[in-house]
Amino acid sequence: MLIDLDDLPSDPALLQRLVRDMAAVVESRDGEIERLQSIIKKLQRAQFGRRSERFDADQLALALEDLDADIARIREGQPTVGKVARERPLGRKPLPDHLPREDVVLDVDGMVCACCGGPLHAIGESQAEMLDWVPAQLRVIRTIRPKYACRVCETVVQAPAPERLIAGGLATPALIAQVLVSKYCDHTPLYRQSQIFARHGVDLARSTLAGWVGGACWWLEALHERLAKSVFSSDHLFADDTPVPVLDPGRGRTKTGRLWVYARDQRGWSGPEPPAAVYLFAPDRKAERPAAHLQHFRGVLHVDGYAGFEPLTGKGDIVLTACWAHTRRKFYDVAQATNSPIAAETLRRIGELYAVEAEVRGQSPPHRLAARQSRSKPIITDLRAWLDAQLAQISGRSTLAEAIRYALSRWQGLARFLEDGRIELDTNPVERAIRPVSLGRKNHLFAGSDGGGERWAILCSLIETAKLNDVEPYAWLVDVLQRMVDDHPANRLDELLPWAWKAARSVKS
Repeated sequence: MLIDLDDLPSDPALLQRLVRDMAAVVESRDGEIERLQSIIKKLQRAQFGRRSERFDADQLALALEDLDADIARIREGQPTVGKVARERPLGRKPLPDHLPREDVVLDVDGMVCACCGGPLHAIGESQAEMLDWVPAQLRVIRTIRPKYACRVCETVVQAPAPERLIAGGLATPALIAQVLVSKYCDHTPLYRQSQIFARHGVDLARSTLAGWVGGACWWLEALHERLAKSVFSSDHLFADDTPVPVLDPGRGRTKTGRLWVYARDQRGWSGPEPPAAVYLFAPDRKAERPAAHLQHFRGVLHVDGYAGFEPLTGKGDIVLTACWAHTRRKFYDVAQATNSPIAAETLRRIGELYAVEAEVRGQSPPHRLAARQSRSKPIITDLRAWLDAQLAQISGRSTLAEAIRYALSRWQGLARFLEDGRIELDTNPVERAIRPVSLGRKNHLFAGSDGGGERWAILCSLIETAKLNDVEPYAWLVDVLQRMVDDHPANRLDELLPWAWKAARSVKS
């Protein structure tokens, strides 16, 4: 409702009724906004607070989207007194400078003052920016190669045809990169992409798009190998695995493959190596899989409770450190199910460890180690003694006893962070790397074959590593694929890894 202050009714009773109506509307809408905002805060506490394990992240995001939309709709209908232009709300970031700008000038009708007839002169201007969207557009690049002939000897001369990413294919590297990013970054299955292209008037069958994916992976396999070599040459890694449904045509259903994920993230202690994640597909979860993957690795490996990692320590060149997040989860489940004060107290003490870590994150390893020795070590010592005492007083068959035994059996690994400032408390970096696979699993449904699982591993590795290094995956893939088509030297593949690619572009700019 828009109220013009220049045209108010003169009747006092009418004015009073108008003000009362406005107040009632505002009060009602303010109350509704407050109610919706309280729901949002409750959901956010459930996601990020102590009740985090109870909500699926995707369902929470959908709920927040709808609630925010409800609030925006209510605010849009609130009465506005006077003709006041809406300025950029506090806290909103300015639009990025790299985006192209199109100026739209709204000028007055004439340069003569409407009040006195005098000439107008410029005293400034007001600017407001809105974000626009230009829909994606398919286009055809027509390559023309003129032919020339010699009148003397009839020799025909023509420029050679350019190499294509897909032999005989009609897609440019840019279009193929779009298909790859849509599927493996934005989780849009190929059949849905086929439908999107059809809306643009281009018939691209799902099988055609699948052929492009396979062809692109043929080019990218070598880069994936270079990424894996870089990751496994590090001395501190995070490891985990996640299930991947794989179609098994012989049995008419799916089988369960695994994506093994190895992440490097030294940002917690300002280490020199860039963050990266490498995914490797395997048809099962046997202990021989990580043994084969890590045969050349030497150093500290952050792991969860999977027993298959234990044999890696046999030669003494791999040290396992356990995950406090997994340990905490055991006690959290008990606390939620039984309201156990022992579990609640354990959670409080683990929280003290994380409070110390939050303060020293990003500091040098010696600084982190000193803080841990002075502040975290007493917490660990007391917690171990306290858990031993509690275990002796409760039923050995209870879920609380299971949680305590889980922690005590891994205590050496859990306390490893007290010996090295580069060690983290948990495996969260690799857990975050697994999250996109979970989203893809919900949208792709399954991999069509073991080969599809391997392609999933290749593209997830490259795209997630690009994202970890703040590299836009589409722009990077377009450039990398084009360079490979243009015969980029095989002995210089390291230049195409996301962090090196980003550094080179920064120097050029």
